[in-house]
Amino acid sequence: MWSAMCFVCMMKRKLNHTEELFKIKKPSFNEVTFRIQKKDSVLPAQTETEESKKICQLEPGTGKTKGTCEEEEEKEDEDYSSLSEDDNSSDSENESSSPQRRKDLSPGSIPSAASIDAARRKRHLARTRADYLPLDVSNSHQVSQRRENSDLESEDESDMKNLDFVPKMRTLRQRMTEHMVGDESSEDEAQMKWEEQQIKKAVKLSQETYDDVSLHKSRPAKPKFDPSVSLPPVNLEIVKKRLTERITSLQDVHRAHQREYEKYMEDIESSKMTVQELEKSSDAALNYKFYRAMKTYVENLINCLNEKLKDINDVELAVHVLLQQRAMRVLERRQDELKNESAYIQHLTSGNDRPTNGGLEGDEKTQLREMCEHRRTRRRQARECSGEADHHEGMSSDDELTPTEATEFQKSKDNVLEDSRKIFEDVHADFCDIRKILLKFQEWKEKFPDTYCDAYISFCLPKLLNPLIRVQLINWNPLENCTELEEMPWFRAIEEFSDAKNVSESKRKDDPDQEVLPRVIGKTILPKITAFVENMWDPLSTSQTKNLVQLCHNIFEKKALSKSDCSRAKEDLVNMVVLRMKKSVEEDVFIPLYPKSAVEDKSLPCSKFQERRFWSAFKLLSNVLLWDGIVQEDTVRDLGLSKLLNRYLLLNLLNTPPGLDNIEKCKKVVASLPERWFQDLKSGSTLPELRNFCQHLLQCARALHKNNHGNETKEVLLLLVKVKALHVVEDFIERHKLEHLKLMIGK
Repeated sequence: MWSAMCFVCMMKRKLNHTEELFKIKKPSFNEVTFRIQKKDSVLPAQTETEESKKICQLEPGTGKTKGTCEEEEEKEDEDYSSLSEDDNSSDSENESSSPQRRKDLSPGSIPSAASIDAARRKRHLARTRADYLPLDVSNSHQVSQRRENSDLESEDESDMKNLDFVPKMRTLRQRMTEHMVGDESSEDEAQMKWEEQQIKKAVKLSQETYDDVSLHKSRPAKPKFDPSVSLPPVNLEIVKKRLTERITSLQDVHRAHQREYEKYMEDIESSKMTVQELEKSSDAALNYKFYRAMKTYVENLINCLNEKLKDINDVELAVHVLLQQRAMRVLERRQDELKNESAYIQHLTSGNDRPTNGGLEGDEKTQLREMCEHRRTRRRQARECSGEADHHEGMSSDDELTPTEATEFQKSKDNVLEDSRKIFEDVHADFCDIRKILLKFQEWKEKFPDTYCDAYISFCLPKLLNPLIRVQLINWNPLENCTELEEMPWFRAIEEFSDAKNVSESKRKDDPDQEVLPRVIGKTILPKITAFVENMWDPLSTSQTKNLVQLCHNIFEKKALSKSDCSRAKEDLVNMVVLRMKKSVEEDVFIPLYPKSAVEDKSLPCSKFQERRFWSAFKLLSNVLLWDGIVQEDTVRDLGLSKLLNRYLLLNLLNTPPGLDNIEKCKKVVASLPERWFQDLKSGSTLPELRNFCQHLLQCARALHKNNHGNETKEVLLLLVKVKALHVVEDFIERHKLEHLKLMIGK
């Protein structure tokens, strides 16, 4: 491209030195034109030239000179020549191939302007007459063919000359106007296009040379080694470091390949085992038969249990209602007797003939007191026969029923139990025997363990067995000393199914059936115990409390409970226990305070009544402290020490004169306290809740020492040592100079 532009510049410089001015005019427009069939009679070139001259003379106002008109004529000729060259490219190629044309275009021989103008006019005139002949006679065949094509085109154009889209011939004035009003942008584009056309025409002779140059430039240069550039220094340490890094990277790659190889080998072994298992269990018909039978069995079992569920709920509710009615009857009788006896004692201490504010109501209240005293005498005789000496009046629960009430209760209970035995009387053993039901699922687990796990049977069994277990628990009362859970048929069947005793700890974690028994306890047993605590448990009954505490210890400690399933049930049970104990402290504890003169004589009714109420409150304290380890320690200490001991028992102790009776009560209180509470006390001070109690013991010790009761004083100091009130004992020994008692505190 650059060589072509240089060639054009050289031609321009040569033309500037010639005598005649040689100018190449660009076309005035660059549009797509259509070939129009001209008339047969065309004016000769001289006539057309004369008309153009006349037009120039008719326009004096334009200010154009003769030279300008000539330029316009040359421009018009160039327009015609460009049109003829576009339409007849083949003719131009023939002309360029002629010898004369090659001679004229040879380098160094540039034709004059007059000769170029004459040749242009001659060529244009020949084309308008359609008798143009090329200079090269050898291309006569092409000329005849071109004429035939032109004839065909003229015939086609004659048919299309009336179409609207064919542009008409424009006059010289129109072309000049369009040229003058054209914007600069179109003029620049035309200028660039014209230069490109002229460059293409001018560089035909030097095309081969230009192609060689461009091809040479397009080839990429080969990199050459520059010896002047210095390379970095190389020593043995650098080489060693690079080799070490290379070896490390290769070792990492080797290890990765080794792990991948081992994985592939494991996959191969797993695939072989899978193939072997599939070959062993390839009998699809038998598998389908088993699954179909198992599906039918499970559907029948569920339908049977759903049908019997209403009867199970009715029987269970009937038993609970009987037990709840008995517990409410005992509680109401005890409260009525307490109110009656308190009013009677108040009547005796006041000295009035008739009690105030209603008081006693004659024979009915007297009969109620006599019945209470009769039960108390019968219990005392039973204790004397059994040899139980460590007992005080008021520590009995007094929950005995009259013979008539006991007979009615037992009769109703037997009827309900008879109804419970009839629930599954018409059901086959395969659908009501827990052991046989579990054997069905055990067979499934042994034959197809994968599908057994995928079906989550271990999660479904607790809910499936719940109705059957509840039927067996109809006659079970956790408040009484009856059959233990471990001895029940359902417990042994589930334990054998999960094989909890013979399975190792590691294997037990992987077997989902190990959670069946804990889930059964969490979903069935704990809710039933919670219902008993809420409706039937009497916190004043030591026997009921001990049975309940022992059962909870066995479940929470000995049985591995599932945390997710039993945490909520356990929390509900503990909360209910705390709620019932709080209610009992508020409603069942009552210790009246009488003058010392009224209680000094132990045979008086007011003294006996006060003693019974003290020992009844103490029994509740001991029952509350039995829950230590199951209920939170802070809750137990608040109920037992803050509310019972400091609020009720300590007031009675302060009102009792120092002596053997007072020491006996203090011993009972200290013996009921859990030893675990005092194991970590190393500061020499007791629990904050026992400070008032320790202060009372200190006053008793001072009074006994003052009256020269050395043995009794030592017993009181031992009580202080048991509750870890060592600072109090040490100060007492130093103050009263009892050096022989220092061994009690380890000094």
